[in-house]
Amino acid sequence: MSDPSENSAFSFVDMEHQILNLWEETDAFKQSLEKTKGKKPFIFYDGPPFATGLPHHGHLVASTIKDIVPRYWTMKGRYVLRRFGWDCHGLPIEHEIDKQLGMSAQDAVAKLGVAGYNDECRAIVQRYVKEWRHTVTRIGRWIDFDDDYKTMDTWYMESVWWVFKQLWEKGLIYQGVKVVPLSTALGTPLANFEATSNYQDVQDPAVTVLLKLKEENAHLAIWTTTPWTLPSNLAVCVGGNIDYQLVQDGERRIYLAKERVGHYLGDNPEVIKEVKGSELVGRAYEPIFPYFADQVELGAFVVVSDDYVTTDSGTGLVHQAPAFGEDDNRVLKAYGIEALVCPVSLTGEFTDEVPDFAGQHVKEADKGIIAALKSAGSLYKQEVIQHSYPYCYRSNTPLIYRAIPSWYVRVTSIKDKLLEANAQINWVPEHIKDGRFGNWLDGAIDWAVSRNRVWGTPLPVWINDVTGTALCVGSVEELERLSGVRVTDLHREHVDAVTFSVDGEEGTYQRIEEVLDCWFESGSMPYAQLHYPFENEDVFAAGFPAEFIAEGLDQTRGWFYTLTVLGAALFDKPAFRNVIVNGMVMAEDGKKMSKSLRNYTPPDELMEAYGADALRLYSINSGLVKGEEQRFADSGVKDMVRRALLPWYNAFSFLKTYAAIDNWSPDKGQLVGDNVLDQWLLSRLQTLKINVAREMEAYRLYNVVPQLFGFIEDLTNWYIRLNRGRFWGEDITPNKIAAYSTLYEVLLELSKLMAPFAPFLSEHLYQQLEALADRPASPSSVHLCDYPLPEAELIQPNLETAVDRMQQVILLGRQKREEVKIGLRTPLAKLMIIHRDESLLGDMRLLEAYLRDELNVLEIAYSTEESDYIDLQAKPNFPLLGKRLGKRMKAFAQQIGQLTDKQIGELQSAGILTLQADGDSEVFTAEEIEIKQQAKEDTNTISNSEISIDLDCALTPELVRRGYGREVVNRIQRERKERGLAVSDRISVVFYADGELAQAIDEHKDYIMGETLSLQLDPAVDAQAVVSEVDGRAFSFQIEQAGSF
Repeated sequence: MSDPSENSAFSFVDMEHQILNLWEETDAFKQSLEKTKGKKPFIFYDGPPFATGLPHHGHLVASTIKDIVPRYWTMKGRYVLRRFGWDCHGLPIEHEIDKQLGMSAQDAVAKLGVAGYNDECRAIVQRYVKEWRHTVTRIGRWIDFDDDYKTMDTWYMESVWWVFKQLWEKGLIYQGVKVVPLSTALGTPLANFEATSNYQDVQDPAVTVLLKLKEENAHLAIWTTTPWTLPSNLAVCVGGNIDYQLVQDGERRIYLAKERVGHYLGDNPEVIKEVKGSELVGRAYEPIFPYFADQVELGAFVVVSDDYVTTDSGTGLVHQAPAFGEDDNRVLKAYGIEALVCPVSLTGEFTDEVPDFAGQHVKEADKGIIAALKSAGSLYKQEVIQHSYPYCYRSNTPLIYRAIPSWYVRVTSIKDKLLEANAQINWVPEHIKDGRFGNWLDGAIDWAVSRNRVWGTPLPVWINDVTGTALCVGSVEELERLSGVRVTDLHREHVDAVTFSVDGEEGTYQRIEEVLDCWFESGSMPYAQLHYPFENEDVFAAGFPAEFIAEGLDQTRGWFYTLTVLGAALFDKPAFRNVIVNGMVMAEDGKKMSKSLRNYTPPDELMEAYGADALRLYSINSGLVKGEEQRFADSGVKDMVRRALLPWYNAFSFLKTYAAIDNWSPDKGQLVGDNVLDQWLLSRLQTLKINVAREMEAYRLYNVVPQLFGFIEDLTNWYIRLNRGRFWGEDITPNKIAAYSTLYEVLLELSKLMAPFAPFLSEHLYQQLEALADRPASPSSVHLCDYPLPEAELIQPNLETAVDRMQQVILLGRQKREEVKIGLRTPLAKLMIIHRDESLLGDMRLLEAYLRDELNVLEIAYSTEESDYIDLQAKPNFPLLGKRLGKRMKAFAQQIGQLTDKQIGELQSAGILTLQADGDSEVFTAEEIEIKQQAKEDTNTISNSEISIDLDCALTPELVRRGYGREVVNRIQRERKERGLAVSDRISVVFYADGELAQAIDEHKDYIMGETLSLQLDPAVDAQAVVSEVDGRAFSFQIEQAGSF
């Protein structure tokens, strides 16, 4: 009979809106918190986003993960407080304001003042909060938006001050002048991890410039891709062990690295002499430009040496401008050279110290500088190169590197603590722990935490204007104690004017201008969201480190890093125990999602097309939850409806339809019978519970969802399909009640298992199943239920294996039928199931009736003699074994290729096999040795790696007529469905057929009537309502509901 669930339309989107209303009316999220209040807390940190833009697919992937895990642990009985947070300070906000005002921050502050500028920032901080709340709620995420935290709140900022002071008191804060990435568009330095997030391939000028030596008629050739740094040149660096050649080029004698001479002079240069780089050290040369010639008094314009110099490109002699190069700065300090010039402003413009280019942005000045070099005869070669260059992640403009006085966290002194903290973190995917994140920690440098900006948490440092002594303030109360001023807001307009003096010390303490890096604020979130240590000390102590966090891959050098630095520095602990790192979401065309390119569908539109459950399942059933990049395809969201949601819903619809026909409900009595597939499905359910719990508690979501999908497949495509006959019977028998009971129990448990992943359909089906039991839902929501625990007494591993092999036998049988082009409706005489394990074959005998029906065979036999049907051949798994065996691979490959059937059987039974070759002994696993199965000649054998079958494909006239009987059933059933008859409607059939088809109908009349619920099946010459055919033979018929004739 047809599947009744396929006859009715069901809108997942409409259902989800009903569920959203239900949750709002019942305050279900609050109920879940009240239920678990007082239970062991499960602390989860929500990384704060900026509300200056709308949520995109990347946000929703993270939001989905950050909803699944808390829902799961709430159902496991943990108290999971979930507060939304907002990043309010930093470049994203200021950049938006600068664009809105049409001027730089410096100009805006000059016009509006600090207070006016900050008021502008404050006004747009939560521009899109309403949209965020709508979209995050629509995806099904339960989180508290009302009791949120904002990094601009005074209480939050006060805790950030406390964090900074803890570092200060531990000697981990210092002020230094270092070369750091500078966004000239924003006029502020960036953290190292910010500067590495937006590399772009660009074309830049590459110039080779000649510097005249003072005591020799020769030149040093230097090469640079930043001509704008040449006015600030103060030294030339060589590699001490590199060979250099003095070559003649026309009238000029030039020093070049030996390996680079060919690039400039071809294959036959005129070499005057060859020296080591160490022999050039100390040689003096004339400045390229005159602007800073006086720096010679401080040791400038000489040759130095360092190991960082290479001959991969350029000349092998490196131009040194210590204000604009980290290595340059380091090398000159190592040589005791005090010369340092920095004629470039924070906005990237030359100062009056370089009068020829004053006021020009450095990148724009490149052309003029090159022209000046050419005019002076110093330009040796000019090229254009394409290379990867860092851009500002906010303004999308080229960064420069510049020496800037900044305040630093001394990360390098606590690197061991960072590594120890990382060792305690469970990373998902695991490779990030020692890979991307571990490598970042290994190369960690001191963290520049000050920003030359306005809108942010002010650096809590006051410096005495006479003595230069610095004091760090860690709270509002401490500032009041020192100054007598009680501030209610910690932004610059409120604290900059606060000064104080200290008894016994001359001078006045004034606050420095800088504000803290917004990453410092987000890294302080574990403490600041609780206003710790000023409040909630017990709550913090009970929940630090957090159990779980989740964000995108880019945060390995952002939030994950700052959390780890501050947690290790303050408490010698990681800030979190478990982290899921999702990959980056790209458009389907492989490009970044872009509104202007219109290369993606906004998430709200997708959810109104296919539903939030589908979007959630698509996200977490992809490589995204393994940190892999994903090309987002709308079709993938749609496919989740087809693959998982609709079959799952149809399973419930099937139960509801037949339960209504039989007036069955679980409150009238449930029964556990002895049906083998009932036992299998209940066992399978318990195994699923065990597997889900294991993977969820290891945070491996990518292993959970496929198992849930696999169970839905087993439920719908195997259990229900193979058991339909039990539901169709007219009488209410114990066997039918057992079938109803099993299906009801499994669907109810599945709604709970799926609740964290597909919260809407889980809720809908839970409510419907409770209604089927004619009782109000208790608890009132599936999300208030306990997460299902396995019932050990129901687990039958051998039966699960047997059913798995049965499924494989059915698939192999269908494959064989397709090969010989015999349809499933035509019965075959005999099926032989072949496996070496007699006990497995014994278990499969319990499933024989299902095998007969599915493969339409009359007889099933069993054999353990695999060698009568198949030849086994072993082959080494080269990708796995190559690395392990190395040069021994050839000898062992020969041994593996010669394995006997007995040895292969040992491997398949034990999972391992020991082999010897050339005196060496090695243990091999079943994964490392591939077993190929080849059917013997003159058999109808087909096999896979688990089991084999031999199917007798010879047809007799009797078998063909049996097949005709099934074909007739198919034609009548299609007409029933076309006419929209109910599954319980009885019919009368009259038909016309002749010859062997008529004989077949007569022979199998009872079967046809039973399958089609026919009360009458009689021949009639004029039965022409439906004209069809069976195997080319004419067949026409008409049907009426019983009693209509």
